[in-house]
Amino acid sequence: MTELSHADAPRSGTRQYHIALERGELAEFVLLVGDPGRVARVASNFDSVELERSNREITTATGQYRGMRLSVMSTGMGTDNVEIVLAEVIEITDRPTLIRVGSCGALQPEIAIGDLVISTGAVRLENTTSFYVLDGYPAIAHRDAVWALEMACRQLGYTYHVGLTATASGFYAPQGRAMRTLPVRYPDLAEELRRQGVANLEMESSALFVLAGLAGLRSGTVCAAYAQRTDGTFLEGAAKEAAEARCIDAGLAGIHLLWEIQTGDGPEALDRWSSLIGSRGGSQQPQNTAQQDGRRQ
Repeated sequence: MTELSHADAPRSGTRQYHIALERGELAEFVLLVGDPGRVARVASNFDSVELERSNREITTATGQYRGMRLSVMSTGMGTDNVEIVLAEVIEITDRPTLIRVGSCGALQPEIAIGDLVISTGAVRLENTTSFYVLDGYPAIAHRDAVWALEMACRQLGYTYHVGLTATASGFYAPQGRAMRTLPVRYPDLAEELRRQGVANLEMESSALFVLAGLAGLRSGTVCAAYAQRTDGTFLEGAAKEAAEARCIDAGLAGIHLLWEIQTGDGPEALDRWSSLIGSRGGSQQPQNTAQQDGRRQ
């Protein structure tokens, strides 16, 4: 392995430079959130917390959740921040499973604000990942994560949708939002994506999927729809808090299901795999049992 210079791989002592964590402080199952304030809301579900740390916009908590060791950490907004976090997480873990719990704008009219959206992949409307892969390279969620998040929503009784996400490099013009003071180059972007069958818009998933895929890791995303771009509505107040809570519940349940199956012994564990992804050994062919753009409950 090539020896990296200190400038290539900066550290603060033994800790990664930006996330301020060292090996052993992060679990092998990690929930990623954008908002640092959401870390405390996720960690409030933990049975115990062994570590809490904040550096820059990156806040981390590691603890025990229903028998598993679990971490939650914030990435901040955007694929550039996700790239930094993932690069450093990969340095101090072995084979982490990474689930993003976030928010998004819905592009399809059947997705109500407050519904959850599980991503199967992401349209790369950003250039961070272009420094890693060709522009035509797909950003794909891991099928295990998609299945686990869908199963979690079913078990919880939450309304959800499964489909393709678009990841933009910003919030306003990069997502085609009208602005009073600045020109928007692609004002019809949201409508064009809707016509192409894209379910939702957000700012992080494509970097998560590409980098995790390159590293051979499982990753997935579940988002709460805060905006409905087809009618211009936006979620606020108690309804927004309730949607965030449902999204956190789904993320926790989904990643716990992956942990249960990974650590389970004997055929009972394998029996819990869905026909959507087949057996853990990959010998069974996937079955087309779900439509990717339909509403589910």
